Amino acid sequence: MRLFCPLWAISVFVLAATTSVSARSASGPLRLHPQNPRYFADASGQAVFLTGSHTWANFQERGVEGETPNFDYERYLDFMAGHGHNFMRMWRWEQARWMQFVPAATPIRYAPMAYERTGPGTALDGKPKFDLTRFSQGYFDRLRQRVIAAQKRGIYVSVMLFQGFSVEQKGTRGIDPKKGNAWDGHPYNARNNINGMDGDLNHDGEGQETHTLQNPEVTRLQEAYVRKVIDTLNDLDNVLWEISNESHTGSIEWHNHMIRFIRSCEAGKPKQHPIGMTSSPISNPPLFASAADWISPNGKDYLNDPPDTSGRKVIIVDNDHIRPWDSKPSWVWKNLMRGNQFILMDHYMDFRMGSPREPDPKHDPTRRAMGYARELATGVNLATLLPHGELSSTKYCLAHPGKEYLAYQPDTAKAVLTLRLKPGTYRVEWINCATNRRVSAEHIEVKDARAVGLAPPFEADALVHLERQ
Repeated sequence: MRLFCPLWAISVFVLAATTSVSARSASGPLRLHPQNPRYFADASGQAVFLTGSHTWANFQERGVEGETPNFDYERYLDFMAGHGHNFMRMWRWEQARWMQFVPAATPIRYAPMAYERTGPGTALDGKPKFDLTRFSQGYFDRLRQRVIAAQKRGIYVSVMLFQGFSVEQKGTRGIDPKKGNAWDGHPYNARNNINGMDGDLNHDGEGQETHTLQNPEVTRLQEAYVRKVIDTLNDLDNVLWEISNESHTGSIEWHNHMIRFIRSCEAGKPKQHPIGMTSSPISNPPLFASAADWISPNGKDYLNDPPDTSGRKVIIVDNDHIRPWDSKPSWVWKNLMRGNQFILMDHYMDFRMGSPREPDPKHDPTRRAMGYARELATGVNLATLLPHGELSSTKYCLAHPGKEYLAYQPDTAKAVLTLRLKPGTYRVEWINCATNRRVSAEHIEVKDARAVGLAPPFEADALVHLERQ
């Protein structure tokens, strides 16, 4: 027997279609939630749903030297807060110049850099060589200022420590002289420093070896950099660490070494922060086998039909590692229903997109969906809700059976969503995924455990929230 919640039973109570999550200062540092390790918990013990936009220039300036305007970080924070976002990856670039996506002759710049450029001598980009024994304090001051500014907006920051795109010319077989090679601008390139450091052990014109443990001198330099970053940010609550963005498949042992090193550095400090390891081209098994607290996995399944990984890691799905030029709001809701979190590679005002003045509007639906999802996650007892796809006809359901249910109906066209409920009287609320419009329906009473049919009032993707009275 099925019980239907028809349209005539809908009450007149409708919430505004805006994101209203408060921007209170991020409370932390985050730790694994003791009840539900799919999420982190803040200092109050509340489960935190992380979601938001990230973009390439949110820490260092990048673009065409003399042409690309400096990144407006305060405007970016306004943009995130306006969408209800609470998480970013803060990108780090190791090289001072060049990138593979534009011609080698284009004067691409990255600034500030972590090391001082004292000379003597000239590096390949025509500027003074780096002294790898001298950190540039302005770099670390900017890092701290930007993390603090995000904290004031209630935004958690994953601080990226290294960059896979800085040590090799990705996507080519051999060196292409027509394309920029980031290694030519790297401080560990022998032609760019005064310290005799050569990160290219096999002399193939790239520095993949620097993201391995092959050269102990390079590893010591990297450890010194990590220690300096930790000293700069350890007292802040809104920090997470990310070892590197898209380092090559030979970097797994190096990743794990850096995870252990961060833990040892923070062990004697006031605060310890979550550590992340992200994918592409690294496959998922090494991510799950690592000692990282959170991961961003590979695979289109994490967008189209995300697996429930039973809390083996905190999963922050990042379309940057799967389909970086696309976005769909459904990816947000599907991952929420499987106990995952979702962040967007936003292309926010990137110089390559043709106009650095405005965010690309094609991502607006997904940007809004992330804020709506965070608002919803804040309003439910997220720590008690586990993926229970078997309870929903759509297979997308979070539930604390008999207490609370949250189910997603994609592409509804007023289709009936069926939920298997335990006995009880339940308050029913529908949510329009596209607009965040909320409509309360009459309570339903279930006397025996059974499948209950619920008809959404929207001709759009919809969520239904049931809470036992």
